[in-house]
Amino acid sequence: MRRILWAAMAAVLTGGVAQAEPAKLDPKTAVYELRTYYPAPGKAAALNSRFREHTLGLFAKHGMTNVAYWNEIPTDAAPEGRVVYVLAYPSRAARDADWAAFGKDPEWQKVVAASEAAGKLVTKVDSVFMTATDYSPPILGK
Repeated sequence: MRRILWAAMAAVLTGGVAQAEPAKLDPKTAVYELRTYYPAPGKAAALNSRFREHTLGLFAKHGMTNVAYWNEIPTDAAPEGRVVYVLAYPSRAARDADWAAFGKDPEWQKVVAASEAAGKLVTKVDSVFMTATDYSPPILGK
């Protein structure tokens, strides 16, 4: 799948928003989550805006490490492309706890309500969990 790099690292994307306890993340043993969002028709720009303006900072607030984000180049099957990104966590249990806290965050709930007032932004989400191989180039600058 061909993609354009939308933005690289979390520090750039979040404008310096601090992450919760990043020292606990070992890139060699971390759990990486590859997520693919399928925008609802006509909603790709709004989805990217929500990530840019709100979601990345809230992810960091809840201890998730933003690794990278991309927009897929549009195809016949996905005329607006898809949003593809990677998050990292110290463990699968930490991932589950982070997402639970994120979903309950009143700020996130307000963002969702406002951004989806005219309809859902996403029709489908795919998620794949991964760990780095012993031959992977350095991840997260380490």
